[in-house]
Amino acid sequence: MALLLRHSRKLQRVRGVLDCERGSIARHFSASACSTAAKEDAVSSSTVHGEYGKKVGSTGIFQDRQSGKGLHNFKVSPREARGGYNSKRMPIASTGANSLFSSGQVVLARHFSSGADLPAHEAIGMPSLSPTMTEGNIARWVKKEGDKVSPGEVLCEVETDKATVEMECMEEGYLAKIVCGDGAKEIKVGEIICITVEEEGDIEKFKDYKASSSAPAAAPAEPKPQSEPAEPKEEKKELSMSPEPKATKTEESGDRLFSSPVARKLAEDNNVPLSSLKGTGPDGRILKADIEDYLSSATKDSKKEAAAAPGLGYVDLPNTQIRKITANRLLQSKQTIPHYYLTVDSRVDKLIKLRSELNPLQDASGGKKISINDLVIKAAALALRKVPACNSSWMNDFIRQYHNVNINVAVQTEHGLFVPVVRDADKKGLATIADEVKQLALRAKENSLKPAEYEGGTFTVSNLGGPFGIKQFCAIVNPPQSAILAIGSAEKRVIPGAEGQFEVGSFMSATLSCDHRVIDGAMGAEWLKAFKGYIENPTTMLL
Repeated sequence: MALLLRHSRKLQRVRGVLDCERGSIARHFSASACSTAAKEDAVSSSTVHGEYGKKVGSTGIFQDRQSGKGLHNFKVSPREARGGYNSKRMPIASTGANSLFSSGQVVLARHFSSGADLPAHEAIGMPSLSPTMTEGNIARWVKKEGDKVSPGEVLCEVETDKATVEMECMEEGYLAKIVCGDGAKEIKVGEIICITVEEEGDIEKFKDYKASSSAPAAAPAEPKPQSEPAEPKEEKKELSMSPEPKATKTEESGDRLFSSPVARKLAEDNNVPLSSLKGTGPDGRILKADIEDYLSSATKDSKKEAAAAPGLGYVDLPNTQIRKITANRLLQSKQTIPHYYLTVDSRVDKLIKLRSELNPLQDASGGKKISINDLVIKAAALALRKVPACNSSWMNDFIRQYHNVNINVAVQTEHGLFVPVVRDADKKGLATIADEVKQLALRAKENSLKPAEYEGGTFTVSNLGGPFGIKQFCAIVNPPQSAILAIGSAEKRVIPGAEGQFEVGSFMSATLSCDHRVIDGAMGAEWLKAFKGYIENPTTMLL
């Protein structure tokens, strides 16, 4: 909360959301401590001197709802209260009313500043640009230190677990400091990557700025006033409303160690001695992040360079963020999802003929040519609408069946495997699907897909037949989906014809990989039957 108040420009302009002309912090004083509550006319103003002796505010008298006693109100404007960063109780030195307020104390407003040596600024952290993103890389900075930034302008390009995404600026100001430069790797979500300021003259003050690696220290406890007869119950109530989080206490060698329950459980599971850690939480409390950092550093320290055979030359290629995330998700899929596979061969002569009839019409209208893969996507979408049980996800306690048919299309690029999504493919025409797939594939190869262009799929199609001539293969289910269709190449076969004659036909292999928790064998076979029907009689897709 303290960081939010220190760095948010909108909260600094708090006077705009208050009823009074200027923002103010008010403190009420019980009239029982004064000689009388009827001196409202006699007291027109009082001067409050803060730590630096600044004059602040004015006074008024209000009525206590419970006791009906007069309450005196002191107003402290945020600008006049900038004398101290931490909230402090200041003695009142009044003019013309010393006898009336001699025992009072006032709490000055906290100034929204980051410290005595730095002006007000905004620390921008690594954003979470996808639901599965925990860390990211800085591909490159579009803006440089000292540049003016405006809302909507691109600050930098962030490499996420799915694609490289442009990060836009949200407020107007100046880029004072780039904390994580071009090519910075494995930046945790929320970790500071840059600093912006409102005034151009403040840029130089952040030349040697370094982001703190630990959480900010808790504000010191406020000393209890010596005499506040009217407020002890209210203070106790405030304390009870925000209790400190419970921590697990351990004793080792006479020293008390504090740790959160989650951190202690994680330490026990990984045999991590808590005594060897230094907590970064309040009062040295060991947090979950401390355990994770310890395990990460221990893993890196324990890694040994793999020995290569004598005389064998090699090169180590660093993994991109997309490659690492894809590897983890595929490993998780094979380890946790019970796969099974169904394969069917479909005759595609009519499909090829329909494509040859539609493409001249597309050329005449200036549209994109329709590919076999576009027809496969349409057939898969219609089959999912016909057998909606395959358009589902396993959610542990229930199976979620989707109303939208969103088809992910696997696209291989030099940056890794991308799966952009064609939304509501069952409701779109072939020309629309062909145009969308080509645009999405182009952006995938340029590594410029936006999160909305690859998230939200309910089924995936992977085609290695047309581009690479693969006859048949089995794909890995893309969680949280429950099925993926693998398309092989079309090949000509000699088959029996009419009246004992033989004819040549083109057949394409399609393999459906299913999550057995969601899709039973008969259900998967029913979907493949529907898919084959659309492929072998493609005109039904146009109805």
